[in-house]
Amino acid sequence: MSTLFTKIVKGEIPSYKIAEDERFYAFLDINPLAKGHTLVIPKVETDYIFDLDEETIKGLFAFARKVAIGIKKIIECEKIGVAVVGLEVPHAHVHLIPINGIYDIDFSKPKLKLTKEEFALLASKISEKVES
Repeated sequence: MSTLFTKIVKGEIPSYKIAEDERFYAFLDINPLAKGHTLVIPKVETDYIFDLDEETIKGLFAFARKVAIGIKKIIECEKIGVAVVGLEVPHAHVHLIPINGIYDIDFSKPKLKLTKEEFALLASKISEKVES
């Protein structure tokens, strides 16, 4: 059985891709807390992030770092916050969220509503700034 995120990686479900390599995939969260809120996942399907082997978890955060640098070049914010919750989708993932204060990462807050065009433009702009 494939997770929602595995289906995204395989192209079975569309996403607003930011970056991809042979092991990892980054795409915009469709229920974002802020513009630029991105999910970074390993392509290997693993539920709990700390069940990933050491090489994969190091690679995941190295890949997430590149994506975060790209987001910061496009979205005006103080920092890119990082969150790992791991309850909503049974596939390890990291949230990268542009923040200006500690309470900007509050998953109980209302999510932004962006149009398909806004998502596509944002994904394109960030993608251009992520170094391969």
